[in-house]
Amino acid sequence: MRHRDRVKLLCGIAAAAVAMSAAPSYAQDPNSAPNAYRLEEGWAKQPMGRGNGSTIGLNVDRDGKSMWIYDRCGGNTCEGSKIAPLNKYDASGRVVASLAAGMTVFPHGLFVDKDGNIWITDGRADKDKKKGQTVMKLSPDGKVLMTLGTPGQAGEDAAHFNAPSDVVVAPNGDIFVADGHGDKTNARIVKFSADGKFIKAWGKEGSGPGEFNVPHGLAMDSAGRLFVADRANNRIQIFDQDGKFLAEWKQFGRPSGLWIDKNDQIYVADSQSTEKTNPGFKQGIRIGNAKDGKVTGFIEETKYLGALEGVGVDDDGNIYAGYTNAQRLEKFAKKLTQ
Repeated sequence: MRHRDRVKLLCGIAAAAVAMSAAPSYAQDPNSAPNAYRLEEGWAKQPMGRGNGSTIGLNVDRDGKSMWIYDRCGGNTCEGSKIAPLNKYDASGRVVASLAAGMTVFPHGLFVDKDGNIWITDGRADKDKKKGQTVMKLSPDGKVLMTLGTPGQAGEDAAHFNAPSDVVVAPNGDIFVADGHGDKTNARIVKFSADGKFIKAWGKEGSGPGEFNVPHGLAMDSAGRLFVADRANNRIQIFDQDGKFLAEWKQFGRPSGLWIDKNDQIYVADSQSTEKTNPGFKQGIRIGNAKDGKVTGFIEETKYLGALEGVGVDDDGNIYAGYTNAQRLEKFAKKLTQ
């Protein structure tokens, strides 16, 4: 083999290795991973006369057992409602705290930080243009500690959002917002300092690296990498905290919700895959390794198709699923091993 040909071969092998590391492969059947969970029927015990509503945000409390659940006030909107959209469920499924009544229009993203503060996104403005289009930081007892965005006003600058979908806070306190939810909204990630000062934004509508089409959910792994559920592009995009594109993963389906636990296990809620929108993928929750992208488990959704958008996990590994169209909250407990 001539030296020039040998160099070409080695370069080709190196390029292939880089490509494989950036976009890990999945099994030929993306729906074949085992299901190690069982549905725990009736876990969520609502107060008398109150339904679940469109359940979109799920996050574990600092105690590791209780779950904060963010829904649309027993229906699909909170406009004009006096029902609290933010509820804390104890491990038995009973509501032990209710917050944010009258504060939101269209609940969407939810994050609980290391201090137990609760971050919520409100994705639409009310008819009076006084509420919505914001990200709020609440204390555990519901006091507003910070508001990002301009209430009731949409925009694309440092002081406005247009359909903010999710929020996550890095260990150093920096705040990341997924800003955009479809036609005539934004398609970007916005970064703020811990005290709420605008740092930067990146992204635009599109399907290339660093572009978005419905950036629907956020999560961060132990290495500080930011994972974005780029839903309508049928992929997860991964960035560093300065917005540098690192990888895209398509093996987890059409992602609506993301969760990464302390062991870097990733859970992805797929509420929209069909033979038309994402051929070959079924709806459900895919579980895998956030370090290498390998899919190791799959809870297929067979009952409430088109509704499973939110996912959260407690410290024992139990999975909680939020349904928007079906307006339900479910718990999937680990199956007992023999």
